[in-house]
Amino acid sequence: MDDPGARSVLAGRRPAADTVSVPTGADGRLPLAAARNAGARRALDAGADLLVFLDVDCVPGPDLLARYARTAADGALLCGTVAYLPPPPPDGYRLSTLPALAPPHPGRPVPGDTEVVRDGDHRLFWSLSFALTAATWRAVGGFCEDYTGYGGEDTDFARTAAAHGVELWWVGGAPAYHQHHPVSRPPVEHLDDILRNGRTFRDRWGTWPMEGWLHEFARRGLVTHDPRTDTWRRTGDVPQGVPGGR
Repeated sequence: MDDPGARSVLAGRRPAADTVSVPTGADGRLPLAAARNAGARRALDAGADLLVFLDVDCVPGPDLLARYARTAADGALLCGTVAYLPPPPPDGYRLSTLPALAPPHPGRPVPGDTEVVRDGDHRLFWSLSFALTAATWRAVGGFCEDYTGYGGEDTDFARTAAAHGVELWWVGGAPAYHQHHPVSRPPVEHLDDILRNGRTFRDRWGTWPMEGWLHEFARRGLVTHDPRTDTWRRTGDVPQGVPGGR
């Protein structure tokens, strides 16, 4: 997504990496949904029968791909565990020590390395690390590209998957490690994206996503909710100097 350095970083790596350029629009918002769809199209055109999505700030565990491949089945979204790492030491993270640095996120199921927890709650789906077969991707139809910038596109994807009868499975033994970077809670720097994408979600599904953030914004006087129209609107300026990140 407008990252000219990606090709040079990956040049000469083995196995070779195929990069797909996805430009941002005139508004400058990251086209996360469109980028995931573009990557999936390239993989499917190359004959892939399994798609694995991993956010750019996540390091895969050594068995992530193999575990997803062994577990994959049509009609299922597979989600491995994700651990949020502390800040790295001066010389960076060492791959061999990542499992000891942080436990998996406590807000999601944590199956054992050989376990799979089926019939998961689609509301807990996250796009940091997930996999699905090519047939399942085609059944779901990919990510809705009406979403741009921060938030909502992964919640919409999970809702669409559920509507197509696709189950959510939590897969043990496929860990990913989220590298540390500054974030703000609530993500006030993404307030406008959240309002816009939240409205898109409501128009499609009848309810608002990210309500925890919206209520926290309201507590801070940044937004207000009109119960007559079920509409959230911005009422205040976003504080300056807040950290970015997703």
